[in-house]
Amino acid sequence: MLKVGLTGGIGSGKSEVSARLAELGAVVIDADRIAREVVEPGTPGLAAVVAEFGEEVLLPSGGLDREKVGRIVFSDPDRLAALNAIVHPLVGERMQELMDAAPEDAVVVYDVPLLVENGLAPMYDEVVVVDAPADVQLDRLVARRGMTEEDARARMANQASREDRRAVATHVIDNSGTLESLQSQVDNLWKALTSRAAEPDGSQ
Repeated sequence: MLKVGLTGGIGSGKSEVSARLAELGAVVIDADRIAREVVEPGTPGLAAVVAEFGEEVLLPSGGLDREKVGRIVFSDPDRLAALNAIVHPLVGERMQELMDAAPEDAVVVYDVPLLVENGLAPMYDEVVVVDAPADVQLDRLVARRGMTEEDARARMANQASREDRRAVATHVIDNSGTLESLQSQVDNLWKALTSRAAEPDGSQ
């Protein structure tokens, strides 16, 4: 089993790369998606979050109001730590379950936005960084996600720098161009990953 960490700054196009790798046959484990799943209505995770933060973090539907939680924890390290103490172990358990279910010869891609920020690179056999210039990231966030420029710049500044991400990469995908260029790079990456996975000492 080859363990691959996939990361990239907000607006870099990491989701496109993740989706393409899944199409090609990778087992993709999306940390963000799992983080949402473990606090869905009826889960022990959501009950723990409500016990910690109060019922005001719930939507009328009974789901978690992520924007409200985000506002609470964004500028308060202690509250963020409390949230992480609830969510991270649940995410870790679910990721382990998915990994255990994957075939022995699988290429398992962990889609982890904060891989660099949390010092997780050593956990993986390969680290793929999706890279785009800051002005391209900014344009995408404003044009495609409807963020204000101020909000987009703040989100970008709160993440690792391009230099820090590239420093831990074993593969860099340049997503400053067309979708066709991106897919071509991902197809070549897949060939490299499957080749590495097939080596006698290429997987763990």
